Amino acid sequence: MASRPKLSGIQKQVLALYRGFLRTARLKAPEERRRIESVVSAEFHDNARNVDRRNFVYIEYLLRRGKRQLEQLKNPDITGLATLEVKK
Repeated sequence: MASRPKLSGIQKQVLALYRGFLRTARLKAPEERRRIESVVSAEFHDNARNVDRRNFVYIEYLLRRGKRQLEQLKNPDITGLATLEVKK
């Protein structure tokens, strides 16, 4: 069995944030859960493709923004996520 390369601290933070979103989505209504999972998955995959891995400042910004969004989503009064698309 091949061993996986060790993850850096920032990679562990990103994965923990992703898991946090998925866990929180489980607490919402089934239809909203699927929508949240879809939005979160798309956002993380898009950033994985488009953000330079050496751009630590931007990655840390995305982590902070994601943590704020996760805390808001944990509020029982919040039913889902809104997405915002910025044209470049």
